[in-house]
Amino acid sequence: MSDVEPHLLIVDDDARLRELLRRYLSENEFRITTAADAAEARRHLASFAFDLIVLDVMLPGESGLALTRDLNREHRLPVLLLTAMAEPEDRVNGLEQGADDYLSKPFEPRELVLRIRNLLQRRPAIDAPPREIRFGGCRFDLARSELFRGSEVIHLTAAETALLAGLAERAGAAVSREELSLSAQFSGNVRNVDVQMTRLRRKIERDPRFPRYLQTVRGTGYVLKPD
Repeated sequence: MSDVEPHLLIVDDDARLRELLRRYLSENEFRITTAADAAEARRHLASFAFDLIVLDVMLPGESGLALTRDLNREHRLPVLLLTAMAEPEDRVNGLEQGADDYLSKPFEPRELVLRIRNLLQRRPAIDAPPREIRFGGCRFDLARSELFRGSEVIHLTAAETALLAGLAERAGAAVSREELSLSAQFSGNVRNVDVQMTRLRRKIERDPRFPRYLQTVRGTGYVLKPD
């Protein structure tokens, strides 16, 4: 694996398990985006290049097996299935749909980490699209930490760049003020995040009073909504 933290998509309708996996895998040097169902997972897949997906079989709406089948055709993305069904035929069915590995619930988190790392090391390198997020005629290059409107570079302060990067890394997901303050290395009160957000919106939004892309999530923080 490269020095860049692998980006994993965790899809499970159990909010408690999603949060536990997000925290545990983040502590083990993975970058995590989560989704509660296949529809939300597809929105994330349209915006990001993931290295692997950890996918629950039993999801509301479209099942994990159906999503696995499409992922195998469209994205060539390693898939590790999670399921409460432990019968051999269930495992075989998942592998037949294109899954790379299968782990039955309940599981030991350390085993999950080992299986993820084994899959990442085993799977041939795939050319990933450029790491960038597009929204409202703007393009944010995550590798260079630069914001463009067309071919024009939009000047951002170091604080604004750090805030936008923190949101772009998890575009489509709500990020708390505390997390943003930590990732951007802001000193002092977390309300500094609000101050920088106001300045950032002035440079990006058509009407900063009614933001379309840099939205407030009441009681939590902010979310970047990509196109």
